[in-house]
Amino acid sequence: MHILITGAAGFLGQRLVVRLLERGELRGHTIRRLTLVDQIEAPSPDSDSVDILRLALDVAEPGALDDVLDARPHVVYHLAAVVSSAAEADLDLGMEVNFDATRTLLEGCRARGLASTRLVMASSVAAYGGDLPAVLDDMTALQPQSSYGTQKAMCELLINDYSRRGLIDGCVLRLPTIIVRPGRPNAAASSFASSILREPLNGEEAICPVTTDLAMFVMSPARVIEGLVHGAEVSGEALAPFRAFMLPGITVTVTDMLDALRQAGGEEAVTRVRHERDPRIEAIVASWPARFDARRARALGFVGDRSLSEIVAAFLAENASARSEA
Repeated sequence: MHILITGAAGFLGQRLVVRLLERGELRGHTIRRLTLVDQIEAPSPDSDSVDILRLALDVAEPGALDDVLDARPHVVYHLAAVVSSAAEADLDLGMEVNFDATRTLLEGCRARGLASTRLVMASSVAAYGGDLPAVLDDMTALQPQSSYGTQKAMCELLINDYSRRGLIDGCVLRLPTIIVRPGRPNAAASSFASSILREPLNGEEAICPVTTDLAMFVMSPARVIEGLVHGAEVSGEALAPFRAFMLPGITVTVTDMLDALRQAGGEEAVTRVRHERDPRIEAIVASWPARFDARRARALGFVGDRSLSEIVAAFLAENASARSEA
């Protein structure tokens, strides 16, 4: 089993590599090779049983993935992306990385006859938007209200069409907002959703740029990684006729997040959150729907978190473990 991961140096890519090495197999086959692609060489654990190739490539450059695809990977995880705020600030960059590189990847698979290769792409809740029903399902029309969401929606349609034509075996997972991410805030519009929990629990201040009644659809890092792994194993017949769907997140408001922070860290932790509204960020995040009927994902075997408190507890446990190992 040969697995290619684009965006392998990123948050999800790094966790996916660790999980795949822990499992040792995918789709009933032993993992023999991992090819990790990003703009920098992606760090990864050493392995005696898996051949790990780390490549520093710009996936938006013509021909960048030619040699990698010539090796005929059995599974491709396409995680490389420019995040939401950055894609909104720079249309050309977002189009090059989020859309053009995806089309080039699909054409590369088509040219090499990789019809049986499972392509798992990470899409986003940002693909939705506009005047929406109170609760969405996977077939609600996509009306993204940001360039990032538009780029993801276009990729979804391409992957579905290439799969329909038998040119690739695609699976597109629309990811909820992922919390609680470790590390530091990034350029994603949703970055605050992790920051207002992570920083106060680490004794630091955080800024909340949106109103406290804003609702979001969220999922823990661990459940997202398990979703990516499972996305490689669901049969193509079960995925058809449309290959894109939302993972089963949970709906929470910023008030719920602050209540969970209070429960985990006390009132002192809540006082570390400063409320400074940013209309740009609020407009982007408020355009994302927050309530979904994810019965299709559950029927396919994808599993969600049970509660926000469970997500926060998992973060605290992981944080404690990381500190003890440092």
